[in-house]
Amino acid sequence: MNTDTVTKTGRKPKANVRRMAQMGMLAAISVVLMLFEIPLPFAPAFYEIDFSEVPVMVGCFTMGPIAGAVIEFLKILLNFAVNGTDTAGVGEFANFLIGCSLVVPAAMVYKKKRTKAGAIAGMAMGTLFMTVVGGFLNAFVLLPTYAKAFGMPMDALIGMGSAVNPSITSLTTFALFVVVPFNLLKGFLVSVIVLLIYKKISPILKMGSS
Repeated sequence: MNTDTVTKTGRKPKANVRRMAQMGMLAAISVVLMLFEIPLPFAPAFYEIDFSEVPVMVGCFTMGPIAGAVIEFLKILLNFAVNGTDTAGVGEFANFLIGCSLVVPAAMVYKKKRTKAGAIAGMAMGTLFMTVVGGFLNAFVLLPTYAKAFGMPMDALIGMGSAVNPSITSLTTFALFVVVPFNLLKGFLVSVIVLLIYKKISPILKMGSS
């Protein structure tokens, strides 16, 4: 009995170190993926999609929602350290919340039902939640912050949206016709990629974690 206790105690620090290393690795991969952005035809040029949430989602499914939130935080922190900020950290904080609004609900559902159907249901819920949170934060936090940071009148920012879609005439319509489809598309694409790669990657992340 004492031997088992010592063995378990000896393994726990190693497992914790491995877990932290894995979270750091996934965050670093996410930062690299942030560099590869794809422009979208229905959005102004400053709205480009990336797949940095894929490693975060994989970490969420493997290690749980709290670990996923930590990975998301590390991703934002690393990107802040490498590329700096134009918004005094406000944009980064909002992006952290938007990222967590996708991966954390998905992981919470998957934690209760660890099947393919559970993963799909979780990511669908996360995508919808991110769409709501992203729309709100973009309309009331991110877009006003970016406009102020770059010394750009809000009308000019809305005008960039109008150039792509004449139906965009206000912050509300900007969120409705740009932010909402942007987040729905991003959530869908991230979910598809995670479904394709998770079963191949998760055994590597789980190896030696117990």
